[in-house]
Amino acid sequence: MNHSTEKVTLKKALRPIHLWALAVGLVISGEYFGWNYGWGVAGTVGFLIATLIITVMYITFVFSFTELTTAIPHAGGPFAYSFKAFGPWGGLIAGYATLIEFLLATPAIAFALGSYVHFIYPTVPALYTAVGCYLIFTLINMLGIKESAIFSLVVTLLAVAELLIFMGIVAPHFEMKNFLREAMPIHWTGVFAALPFAVWFYLAIEGVAMVAEEVKDPHKNIPLGYISGILTLTILALGVMILSGGAADWQKLSVIDYPLPETIGQVLGKDNSVTKLFAGIGIFGLVASFHGIIISYSRQIFAMARSGFLPSILSQVNKKYQTPHWALIVGGLIGILALYSGTTDKLIILSGLGAVVMYIISMLSLFALRKKEPDLPRPVKAPLYPYFPWIALILSCLCLIAIVYYNFWLSMIFFGGFGITAILFVWKKKDTSLMESSDLVALPETH
Repeated sequence: MNHSTEKVTLKKALRPIHLWALAVGLVISGEYFGWNYGWGVAGTVGFLIATLIITVMYITFVFSFTELTTAIPHAGGPFAYSFKAFGPWGGLIAGYATLIEFLLATPAIAFALGSYVHFIYPTVPALYTAVGCYLIFTLINMLGIKESAIFSLVVTLLAVAELLIFMGIVAPHFEMKNFLREAMPIHWTGVFAALPFAVWFYLAIEGVAMVAEEVKDPHKNIPLGYISGILTLTILALGVMILSGGAADWQKLSVIDYPLPETIGQVLGKDNSVTKLFAGIGIFGLVASFHGIIISYSRQIFAMARSGFLPSILSQVNKKYQTPHWALIVGGLIGILALYSGTTDKLIILSGLGAVVMYIISMLSLFALRKKEPDLPRPVKAPLYPYFPWIALILSCLCLIAIVYYNFWLSMIFFGGFGITAILFVWKKKDTSLMESSDLVALPETH
């Protein structure tokens, strides 16, 4: 097999502020919609417990994941770590799970964007807006990573500011009796069922790993971006959820796609000018996540193609802008096709399933590399090792069980898709000289 694309590299232009914006921007749409369905299955207190469990999972995961990202600053992210730890099959599992997570989260957010615009302008069909978003943001990402990062920074700052304004508006109206109304007693089956909805608060933060090759001084800057990002998201997630539950009728909020504007509408009145303004600018959080995830899935496709797991054309980089243009285009086409399925909720569940499988294989890779390559330069080590990665691994397994138990047939589609991918992988290996012994094709220098 000809690995002529092995030395293709991406432009280094990202600093800690860009990484913070990407980490927060990737996730922040989860604070705007989706999480509130957890109230429907667990109540406010039960969902708060589920959210605290997931918060612990993500904090321990991010601190552990940072060790892998700084030791192996590669565009493949989890694919690269698992390949290095377990060989081609490990890379295949991580790559498949990561692509499912990011490629299917994006159309779900795009449809939410379309629905939001349709709510404000009823004459504009949601699907048209969603497709238009793919075209616009794919083009923006093709213009260069620095330009994309600056756009991400601006939109993320606006989205964070809006959530802080939201909390400031509703905080004076918070009443504990509202938060606790019909929330007791706690049903632990509900807490278990609510875990996937709590995952939506933080899902995709690991996408920062996919731009590791484009970071200046990655060993220093990646930890700053990750840690500042997870702390920001934890404060926003808990603040938005708790204040919404105590300021408005949480049972009404648990069945809609726009819980924040509805909360302000209940507090200030739906005809209030502040309510209308909030509805108008609420789109920033969705745009930030949509844009950030496009960056991440394109780099995952690029890295897997560069290593021989996908067609080599997907690893081509535009000579002028140094962006993986074919990876961006193909990822966008897959997302647009998924939009026409019209099953946003199922896309979210499948995306979450891909995420937790990727978290599991990543933590296993961390343990394996500690034994297999003890001398690998690790500029940042997982704190409280092995406890942090063990906590992240156990809680990720718990989430996997919850998603499979409550979404059995969707889970069968996910694992069936992997089975088909594995068959194609075996066939490709027989037909080519896919590297068996290589650490990883085009693995960049770690210092």
